[in-house]
Amino acid sequence: MEIFLKECLEEVRKAGLYRRFRIVHGPQGPSVQLEDPDTGERRDVLLLCSNNYLGLAADPRLRSAAAEASLELGTSAGASRHVSGTMALHERLEQRLARLTGCERAVVFNTGYVANLGTITSLVGPTDAVFSDELNHASIIDACRFSRADTHVFRHRDMKHLDQLLGASTAHNKLIVTDGLFSMAGDLAPLPDIVALARRYRAWTMVDEAHAIGCLGPGGGGAIEHFGLTGQVDVTMGTMGKALGSFGAFVAGSETLIEHLVNRSRMLMFTTALPPAVAAASLAALDIVENEPERRGALRGNAERLRAGFRHLGLSTLESEAHIVPVVIGDAGRTMTFARRLLEEGIFISGIRPPTVPPGTSRLRVAAMATHSAEQITEALQAFQIVHRNVEMGSTPR
Repeated sequence: MEIFLKECLEEVRKAGLYRRFRIVHGPQGPSVQLEDPDTGERRDVLLLCSNNYLGLAADPRLRSAAAEASLELGTSAGASRHVSGTMALHERLEQRLARLTGCERAVVFNTGYVANLGTITSLVGPTDAVFSDELNHASIIDACRFSRADTHVFRHRDMKHLDQLLGASTAHNKLIVTDGLFSMAGDLAPLPDIVALARRYRAWTMVDEAHAIGCLGPGGGGAIEHFGLTGQVDVTMGTMGKALGSFGAFVAGSETLIEHLVNRSRMLMFTTALPPAVAAASLAALDIVENEPERRGALRGNAERLRAGFRHLGLSTLESEAHIVPVVIGDAGRTMTFARRLLEEGIFISGIRPPTVPPGTSRLRVAAMATHSAEQITEALQAFQIVHRNVEMGSTPR
């Protein structure tokens, strides 16, 4: 086995796709202390690749809520939801998440990955069909495979293609599933058109709001709220580990949908429930989302400044229109060179390579935070200008 695994890793290295964890010391914030994987030395860097969009991961209110819940209720739920793991905090959290999304009911899962897996595999099977955007998250792709439904992949945001696929399908049940905000492109799904097509073909709709919850919409309800479609999408999936600064995920929809998942989703039934500290932190985050809409404004402003700055430098940001701003480099090796040079300038942004994105589209995934200052945004753009000039001129990494 060891020989086989080493050969596999060598192939990864040759393809320029070898990965190592980067260790962050201290709390997650606009800047962090990053450890050099070779020397072990630590340095302060500006963090521009985190999903901590609203800057809540280290907020004192979430810390206090989590600590108090642990002291009062312990560190674990101790069992699955169906045994003895359902605590009053879980019920409160689900009620608040339903309110945030404008749905009748919600249920929490342990991660966004298992939420998508547990939901899609519970809704469709071999006699059904799923219609999935080609840039959907890996968890949706895997869920479609595991469901054994007839899966049709439509071109990214291409409604004519989706229309053709739906019209040709004779499946018993049809499910259209899409990211609301695409995590590697920063663009939004055309949800009004998707909902209209679903009505025409009597299909169900599911939107993954992982990167939009808390950030988009007047109340932070996500892309669905942003488009004025609250109550018109059958299944909403969201996460608490990104903008909400906590951990876990949820699915929201009708009372009947959630009852179905409670009784049929293996990913919900056969795992220990979220610990009380996580539920308490998520509740505190929802209070902030509800009471501090200015955070969404700050996030939007920082993203717009970054996007404008990159375009001024002649860098492609695709059709980004939210707080995720991709800077497309193309070649995987050149992308990693760009990322290394940025880190030397004190800017931490991860290079994104295949299989996360298609070959030839490697990019720097820049993610703004509401808590980045104007000075930090300027610092980042200045570093990009320096590195872009040097990489374009073909200089080698220091």
